[in-house]
Amino acid sequence: MSSPAGDVPERRGRVERGTKETSVLVEVNLDGTGQVEVSTGVGFYDHMLNQLGKHGLFDLTVKTEGDLHIDSHHTIEDTSIALGAAFREALGDKSGIRRFGSASCPLDEALAQVTVDLSGRPYLVHTEPAGMAPMIGPDYDTTMTRHILESFVAQAAICLHVHVPYGRNAHHIVEAQFKALARALREASEFDPRASGVPSTKGVL
Repeated sequence: MSSPAGDVPERRGRVERGTKETSVLVEVNLDGTGQVEVSTGVGFYDHMLNQLGKHGLFDLTVKTEGDLHIDSHHTIEDTSIALGAAFREALGDKSGIRRFGSASCPLDEALAQVTVDLSGRPYLVHTEPAGMAPMIGPDYDTTMTRHILESFVAQAAICLHVHVPYGRNAHHIVEAQFKALARALREASEFDPRASGVPSTKGVL
């Protein structure tokens, strides 16, 4: 996909991040078709990143090797940091985009509502139903969902509101959030055929 004028190349970001705890490579193409290749060693997190690429129509490559002998925290955290940085790089100066996006996605009994502003200012509001199961599968701590979003928002420099008003099954509650996030990011990052320039009265985002 390109701009309405057809003169803008695909928007891509690539970030490599290495620490004593993890080695991460993230590549994203905002104008893709939802082709995803993900390997973090954390099965449920891989599943969520697949949702992000598929429903956002982002081509996404994620390759992470982490200290899973300790737990999955560093692997998930550092991947989310790199993902946010790659997303910000791919957005460029944000000229011609819609900037704002929102989506509501149900998954059986759970509903997730997401609104995003590609504002250049990181801010997160996140609510989930109380009493969620503490784990999904053997290695995904459900308290990590908020931390994933915090890490992503901080590096992508976006304002993100995620609200799950109801749901019972932890898998459904988390997956609905990633699907709604994907759809909201897709809308916000798409080109607006009626717009030109950066969508801000300040002239910069």
